[in-house]
Amino acid sequence: MNVIKDHTNYTIPCNECQAGQMHRTFLTYFTWLGDELITVPDFPAWVCDVCGKREFDVHALNQLSLLLSPTAGKPAAKTHRASTRTKAKHTRPSKSE
Repeated sequence: MNVIKDHTNYTIPCNECQAGQMHRTFLTYFTWLGDELITVPDFPAWVCDVCGKREFDVHALNQLSLLLSPTAGKPAAKTHRASTRTKAKHTRPSKSE
């Protein structure tokens, strides 16, 4: 779904019924976080005016996913990069007989 900055009076064709238009509205979003049910009121969504298909706004879902992430608010772990330098191999001179 395309990201649109101004959602006022904007519609997109419904991919489900091919006859309706998807309008932006706000619904309650439900999801499970472990064994807890999380509800988010007034969550942005797109709803078809003919078949009623609902799609939650992708941008809002991505933001919510970041907030509900187990690592949210924790500092990023430091990663150690492998050395990119190659060590020069020292070879012994061969004995001449």
